Amino acid sequence: MRAAYQVLVIPYRKVEDEYKFAIFSRSDMNCWQWIAGGGEDFDKSILDTAKRESYEEAGISSTLDYIPLDTKTSIPVSIFGEFLWGDDVYVIPEYCFGVKIDDVSFKISSEHSQYKWVTYSEAIRLLKYDRNKTALWELVTRLERR
Repeated sequence: MRAAYQVLVIPYRKVEDEYKFAIFSRSDMNCWQWIAGGGEDFDKSILDTAKRESYEEAGISSTLDYIPLDTKTSIPVSIFGEFLWGDDVYVIPEYCFGVKIDDVSFKISSEHSQYKWVTYSEAIRLLKYDRNKTALWELVTRLERR
């Protein structure tokens, strides 16, 4: 059964002096976004959910270092088509992570039709959801301040 939260994962790498981000085109909608998915009751933690979703959607190893972000948003349950968590649950939290990638190619799932590596400004232009843009801003700011 699904747990009452979502995760968002931003794969990134550094090319020379610039960060690049892997952005994914959803198969069921005409939009670009990061890796995203819901928690399951069997996930031991929110981080485990992020690692599982990254592996399922893009073949990303769970042994890589995931950066938990402070960005957290609320998502209306109506995007899932029904009240999966009961009549009194209207929104669920979405937790965000970055993950540094060395391999530039992915084995994507059927949830996505394609992916591409983009710059920060390209990502901001292509991303549909403001919550995806906020998480990206935080990740970039954290990386640049290290």
